[in-house]
Amino acid sequence: MKDVPSDPVSPGSVDADAFRDVVGRFATGVLVATSRSGGVDHAMTVNAFTSVSLDPLLVLICAERISRFRDAVLDSGTWAVSVLSTDAVEAARRFAVRGRPLDGALGDIAHHHGAHTGLPILDHALAAVECATYAVHDGGDHDIVVGRVLDVTTPDGEASPLIYHQGRYRTLHRI
Repeated sequence: MKDVPSDPVSPGSVDADAFRDVVGRFATGVLVATSRSGGVDHAMTVNAFTSVSLDPLLVLICAERISRFRDAVLDSGTWAVSVLSTDAVEAARRFAVRGRPLDGALGDIAHHHGAHTGLPILDHALAAVECATYAVHDGGDHDIVVGRVLDVTTPDGEASPLIYHQGRYRTLHRI
């Protein structure tokens, strides 16, 4: 591993709101991540997701350190993500709310249980990935949770992905 200086450049005085504005201009896909801890299903809207490696197959999500979802993932060691289509805006909004009741949170959201982990996967997802936690890294006020891919699914049919850009849900227009 390459050594990185502890303070390669002293930090400037970047305003947090200005930073949010800048990173908000990067369009991202929207996913719902799920896990189960203590017999309770947990779900959280995420847009910090990426593939990491093909050998082994790895992906990552970022979870805020104070979130119940992060605690559930660390407790259970498994999680799944459902890539959302434009039909799933309501699910994205619901699972982005902090502190909402956990009991029956997925009740009226159409979902099934993943073949490998048994975790909830949204029925109308464009794709789904089931994972076992491979590593957890410090990411400031978030943890970077790397998962080994256990299973992937893509339903038949084609739908438009849900995009998040500049603080709003949007659709992708083909060019």
